[in-house]
Amino acid sequence: IRDIKGGAIITSNHFGFFESLNVKLASEKAKKKHKLYKVVREGNFFMTGLFGFLLRNCRTLPLSSNLHTMKKLDLSITELLKKDNFILIYPEQAMWWNYRKPRPMQDGAFYLAVRNNTPIVPIFITMEDSDRLDGDGFPVQEYTVHILPAIYPDKDLSRNDAKNDMKNKNGTYSTYATNKG
Repeated sequence: IRDIKGGAIITSNHFGFFESLNVKLASEKAKKKHKLYKVVREGNFFMTGLFGFLLRNCRTLPLSSNLHTMKKLDLSITELLKKDNFILIYPEQAMWWNYRKPRPMQDGAFYLAVRNNTPIVPIFITMEDSDRLDGDGFPVQEYTVHILPAIYPDKDLSRNDAKNDMKNKNGTYSTYATNKG
């Protein structure tokens, strides 16, 4: 992540409400300062309270079922990448609370990377039980953030093949991080 000069798409596993803070801290390790934007499910924008406020106001981009909104999202991502920002996309598409293994990924992040000729920076966060217990008697989780080698689109492949190539490499890296963690 330190060698990324322009914009990039960051992929990460999604297992809790606040693991994106770990991704934010990891993205700050880049030599050049990049703003981190997060793609979130549109329904999350309607949450109430502090969490809803944060989702609506902290560099989030809505993933919608509305075609018009998705076209705007696509244009926004292209513009943000041109301005050397990082975009966090959870390719698993949904949160699975405290799930520790890689899950099948959707194509969106990899399609956007190929379309914008930008790298994917895979991040995979592993969890381990600590010796401490939380208020409910469950072990407090300790996270390890694995920042894996950047994956660049292969210009010698068709767009579809390049997308699939990036997706497969991302999955391989995530499996590797899980086995190391």
